[in-house]
Amino acid sequence: AAAVALALGGGLVLAAWRWLRGEARAAAGAGAGAGASMRGKTVIITGANSGLGRAAAAELLRMRARVIMGCRDRARAERAAREIRAELGERAEGEGGGELVVRELDLASLRSVRAFCHRVLQEEPRLDVLINNAGIFQCPYMKTEDGFEMQFGVNHLGHFLLTNLLLGLLKNSAPSRIVVVSSKLYKYGEINFEDLNSEVSYNKSFCYSRSKLANILFARELARRLEGTGVTVNSLHPGIVRTNLGRYVNIPLLAKPLFNLVSWAFFKTPLEGAQTSIYLASSPDVEGVSGKYFGDCKEEELVPKAMDDLVARKLWDISEVMVGLLK
Repeated sequence: AAAVALALGGGLVLAAWRWLRGEARAAAGAGAGAGASMRGKTVIITGANSGLGRAAAAELLRMRARVIMGCRDRARAERAAREIRAELGERAEGEGGGELVVRELDLASLRSVRAFCHRVLQEEPRLDVLINNAGIFQCPYMKTEDGFEMQFGVNHLGHFLLTNLLLGLLKNSAPSRIVVVSSKLYKYGEINFEDLNSEVSYNKSFCYSRSKLANILFARELARRLEGTGVTVNSLHPGIVRTNLGRYVNIPLLAKPLFNLVSWAFFKTPLEGAQTSIYLASSPDVEGVSGKYFGDCKEEELVPKAMDDLVARKLWDISEVMVGLLK
């Protein structure tokens, strides 16, 4: 009886904490894009069929944007699009509303990235926002179609090529924005130019952190290169969010109930985690702001290694060769 009472009491405390935290976030962020309109603007979101990307797609559609969901699994993306439309109702699309478009995009394949960009450049007269959101987290050692270590290949190189191929359209649509989703775990990463493909050694945690550090260095170097063009670039961390990103993380069966309870109480929902992406994509508060790093819709400081311009430029040069932009 005592154990049951303790469990119930603990559950009530966690529920109260979860509710209060949600109320506080709603008051503070409610809106990252509250009051903003994206009518007439086109947004591309990678990995938009689940988690942060799906939440951002729904909110930007609600704000009347034309949202292109770039997803690896077309069937799952189409299902997510139907669900979003059902959630938002008839006003989501149509006259005066936004539009939700599904396009196939596999960031583990440079061929797929090029095909996606070719179609965008053929069909879209403008591109106002690119949100580089998709990612893979702490997977076993695997390689992409082009032979790159999977986390570095998808999280950094795929988005690097995607962004570069769409830069012309973004410049022609200026003022426009690029939003790069990174992670606080970047702090544990190092750019090892002698083993970028992790063929000498592989640690799934460190390699994820390295890919997220690469995201930030890429965003900073790109912001420098785009000065004066009207295209801004900012990176962000979403916080700890309940998504399927951790599908490769093994949790012992007996510990799963406790983990699920803790994640429910303390982790952000996908919508809460997507607020900073939505803010950077839509808010007039960051018009003209570039080369910065954000969390919870506020600018944050980076550790020194994420501001090393020499490393950022070297990583850019090597990435250009790896993805075939330079021979």
